[in-house]
Amino acid sequence: MQNKLLGYARVTITALLLLSLSEVSFAQTKRAITITEAIELGKQNSKQLKLSQSRIDEAVSRYNQTLDEALPKASASYTYSHANFLSSRFALPGTADSNAFDLPSKADAFIGTVSVQELIFAGNKLRYAKQSTNLLTEIAKLGATQEEDNVVYAVINSYYNLYKVQQSEQVVVQNLKSIDQQLKQAQQFFSQGLVTKNDVLRFQLQHNTIELTGVDLETNKKIVNYNLDILLGLPENTELEVSEFKTPSSSDLILTSLIDTAIASREEIKEYELRNTLAETNIKTIKADLSPTLSAAANLYYINPSGKFIPPANTFLAPVSIGATVAWNIDRLWTNKNKISEARIQKVEVENTRNITIDLVKTEVNRDYQNLTRSLSRISILQNSIEQASENDRILESKYRNNIASVTDRIDAQTQLFQSQINLELAKADEGLAWYTLQKSTGLIK
Repeated sequence: MQNKLLGYARVTITALLLLSLSEVSFAQTKRAITITEAIELGKQNSKQLKLSQSRIDEAVSRYNQTLDEALPKASASYTYSHANFLSSRFALPGTADSNAFDLPSKADAFIGTVSVQELIFAGNKLRYAKQSTNLLTEIAKLGATQEEDNVVYAVINSYYNLYKVQQSEQVVVQNLKSIDQQLKQAQQFFSQGLVTKNDVLRFQLQHNTIELTGVDLETNKKIVNYNLDILLGLPENTELEVSEFKTPSSSDLILTSLIDTAIASREEIKEYELRNTLAETNIKTIKADLSPTLSAAANLYYINPSGKFIPPANTFLAPVSIGATVAWNIDRLWTNKNKISEARIQKVEVENTRNITIDLVKTEVNRDYQNLTRSLSRISILQNSIEQASENDRILESKYRNNIASVTDRIDAQTQLFQSQINLELAKADEGLAWYTLQKSTGLIK
């Protein structure tokens, strides 16, 4: 019996130690983080940005391959040949047998070739190819920059959502304390016969309603926190806390200036400008195909019919040839006409798409500017609402204590104050997020 008790004691102590260690481990996963730290972590650990970098590397590699096309082309070969003759004599048709040649039973030969070719002129097609691949590289870099902006904004959006939940939870805790005080007071009044049981139940119901709000907030917090952990590349059980939250300055913003900044800064518009240049280069490339080409070549031949790898003196040939070739595909004069027409249509499409993109950017900047202006107005109105709700709550609390106001009026006043406080915290976060959204639409978010 004593051994069993000792065993239970050991199990209990072990369980307590494990529980304490797990609590310590859990505490170690908590982390306070600023928005700047969150943005840097998001950029460092983004899988999308790593994919974008791979695309840039691929574009750079293609550009380098195009540069390699300007280098001379060279080839070398060395061939060994062995032949067996089935006939030992050979005479030309119409000649006497006495003039026939005696043939060996077999023959061996070594033949080597070294060739170097250089394209001197091809209608500037190589230069246009360099320009095209360089433009594609720049387009890939702009795409990566745009992806980075999207990652930064996603982190900021999640960060502000976490702030909203945390601030709302603080308001819930404060209001629970306040309603607990009111509930204790109502219970005292009930014991003194000053209020009815229904009044006490109303306060208890109000307390449960606020608790339910807290449960919903805790669920939302876990979801937002988990999503932010994924974005930042942190362990998924890391509990994040918003640190040093500051609302950016939103004064002195002029809509026309913001639109001009967006047109000059947005990667999408820059990309279509590059694509327009790329379309022009494509037209030049097709036109260059109409021109003749000039190339030079040097060839070295080695012919060794002796059958020996190292031939005796004067038994091999080693001629060297140098030449130039002018070639002209004349059919390009009539076959490339429609290709040029298609390339010009593509250029017009790029220009029209760019103009459409500019209009979309303008409407986006205007929308985000108006949303920011609305957020600022909401904060001013909600601050006044809190002052009014606080004064109304104070008055009704006094009236309720003096048994002048009903419990319904008292709870309604407290509910209005509670909702105004939450709305103000949400509006502050919405203002900050609206400011960053405007930064994104103007192409300045980094």
